Amino acid sequence: MPAAPAAAVPADRTTEAGQAAGSRTSLVRRARRINRTLAATYPDARCELDFTSPFELLIATVLSAQTTDKRVNAVSPSLFARFPGPVELAAGQREDVEQIIAPTGFFRVKTDSIIKLSAALVDRFDGVVPHRLEDLVTLPGVGRKTANVVLGDAFGVPGITVDTHFGRLARRFGWTTETDPVQVEHEVGALFPRRDWSQLSHHLIWHGRRRCHARKPACGACPVARLCPSYGEGPTDPAVAATLVRTEGRA
Repeated sequence: MPAAPAAAVPADRTTEAGQAAGSRTSLVRRARRINRTLAATYPDARCELDFTSPFELLIATVLSAQTTDKRVNAVSPSLFARFPGPVELAAGQREDVEQIIAPTGFFRVKTDSIIKLSAALVDRFDGVVPHRLEDLVTLPGVGRKTANVVLGDAFGVPGITVDTHFGRLARRFGWTTETDPVQVEHEVGALFPRRDWSQLSHHLIWHGRRRCHARKPACGACPVARLCPSYGEGPTDPAVAATLVRTEGRA
């Protein structure tokens, strides 16, 4: 991933973001400029969960709640070697599943979810992961966020994944003031062509994991500093900000 140049934002903030929110047109233009800049900064942005099938991605996404993708990727090979599909996982012994996924945390709840989810796939969808959001969200443990991950990355169906990173950045960028994920999804989606939704999600999530952190964003090393109305929430000195930049995501 190429390093972004240190942000040089004038103290008077005479930037596009420093102006009033302005018209809808200006909001859309600024949002799309941010997305283009993030695309250039993170050309390899993608889902960081390892998977070889829609089923594996679905299970991995459920397991990723309240833990890191790296931790899920560490346990998923053992899980799928033992339970390669929904039929096997639905019939699995809870103790065996819990032992494998324990490092991901909340393993009892997650075990319950993925076993019931697998049983629902077998009973209602002939063991095949559906490719419609309205079907996916009927599965145990699957909400819109998980469904949109699977739709976008396993089936190529555009969707916006509103995780904690996406929601935080969408508010910092001034794209929405909503905190409800569904409302964030709808408001942000209206700013971009539908075809861009899935990759937009990756761009924001990668930026949130690497630079625009929750507690101390690396504002002075941010490629979209000139466009961000929240510039200054974190250190603006380039040298200080550079120490906060992560080369890979943690969560």
